[in-house]
Amino acid sequence: MSRSPQALLERRYARLGLLLIAPTIVVFCAVIVYPLLAAIYLSLFQLYTPTLEGSFVGISNYRDLLARGEFWISLRNTLVWTVGTLSLQIVLGIGMALMLHQAVWFRSLARSLILFPYFVSTVVAVLVWRWLFNDLYGILNHMLIGSGVVDMPVDYLGSMPNAMISMILVGAWKYFPFVVIAVLARLQTIPDALYEAARIDGAGPIARFFDVTLPQLRDVLVVIILLRAIWDFKEFDLIFLLTGGGPVISTQTLPLLVYKEAFALNQMGMAAAYAVVMMAIMLVFMIVYIRQTREKEAS
Repeated sequence: MSRSPQALLERRYARLGLLLIAPTIVVFCAVIVYPLLAAIYLSLFQLYTPTLEGSFVGISNYRDLLARGEFWISLRNTLVWTVGTLSLQIVLGIGMALMLHQAVWFRSLARSLILFPYFVSTVVAVLVWRWLFNDLYGILNHMLIGSGVVDMPVDYLGSMPNAMISMILVGAWKYFPFVVIAVLARLQTIPDALYEAARIDGAGPIARFFDVTLPQLRDVLVVIILLRAIWDFKEFDLIFLLTGGGPVISTQTLPLLVYKEAFALNQMGMAAAYAVVMMAIMLVFMIVYIRQTREKEAS
């Protein structure tokens, strides 16, 4: 039975589509699927990092990590860091975007300068902030003591809760320009007619923000919060360079714990188990967040 020319053409288009998407599938499997499966596989072994030699232990690594107090402390620190820095990023980002959206004379210059923290190297940024926070010659302590606010230098990075607060502030400063860029782009597409209608109805600036601006920003804020929550949850370099997880393990997050298990304690199997649990936690939070967002949009 011969096929019609239309059927043959559709079949050729289907093959062409598979051929075009094949490189993407290969890259996806190479950089995501394979590392994920490899991590799950390694987490079932007790391995010595330099040689990757060891024995199969099944789910013992997962039982051991759930019984360790260090895991729960690191998880708590990770959640505090993520929620704290993400909240500040959203507040600062929206506020700065609203200001830069106004017709002010320094707007062009400010839009350029606001990107500086986001594009500067993390190593450079941390070195500058460690100098600012230094309890002996840091400019912050010099200004506070000179103005009479404090009598003794403040230990910003060596004691709690100062270390966690300082870490959150530096993280918010470093990454809030991402929020500014995304929110500012969305603000420029909101029709002026919506604000004009709100003014006619007697809405003030605050009412216009909550009734017009915020609903229009909802979609972009969902994406921003989702991306920044994932990136902040797995943040390593800024925290490692700023506090190293100290004092003791008071600011140690899960990524730092994975690094310590893999390269300080040479327990690659346990490190892989921590990484898998970390991924599972992020996945659960993201699913819950997306579902709640969809329910709010549907209601």
